[in-house]
Amino acid sequence: MSDGEPLVRWAWIGDHIGELADYTGVHLRLGLLPVLFGLIISVPLGILCHRWRWLYAPVLTVANILYSIPSLALFMIFVKYTGLTERTVMIPLTLYTLSVLVPNVVDGLASVPEPVRQAATALGFGPVRRVVQVELPIAVPVVIAGVRVAAVSSISLVAVGQLIGQGGLGYYITRGLQLDFPTPIVTAIVLIMLLALTTDALLVLAQRLLTPWSRSKVTAT
Repeated sequence: MSDGEPLVRWAWIGDHIGELADYTGVHLRLGLLPVLFGLIISVPLGILCHRWRWLYAPVLTVANILYSIPSLALFMIFVKYTGLTERTVMIPLTLYTLSVLVPNVVDGLASVPEPVRQAATALGFGPVRRVVQVELPIAVPVVIAGVRVAAVSSISLVAVGQLIGQGGLGYYITRGLQLDFPTPIVTAIVLIMLLALTTDALLVLAQRLLTPWSRSKVTAT
């Protein structure tokens, strides 16, 4: 980048709108599917950990160990088995979400008042029905708080996957560095931030829709 050159060339952005949209879609898929997969794994795992507390410590230890492995190192490990594909990015990102989602599921279930469980049992709810229809809905705010953290983190980490050719908007970061051209770098960073903020806002909205009783409390107050 030479002195006096603008940080952002708007004409370049205008010429690449379609391509930017395509890479944004890829980035969103690579970032959010791991969160969905992580939630599918974490909910039953969290229920088991809440039911059998001895299981929680080893599960959380394994999840934290996986989270401590640098993303690029984990990508390289999976390259051997899944090649330079999207799965090589999504599998590690899914594993990363477990260290956030499993504790939030456990904490969410632990936040359910014991009288509520007893009342559900007295009404004839079996263990599975009570968890699905009573405990998990009450745990939603705590669970979604974890999903928000996992989603923002996952969307940010996707860009690292460009080092193996699967990084969504990370393509523009590496391309801009190679060409010493800041416009694609700045554009990619801004788009990634917007994706993270929009996803977080939509999750807050989802929480409000799934917990109408919380809105009633606020209105009553």
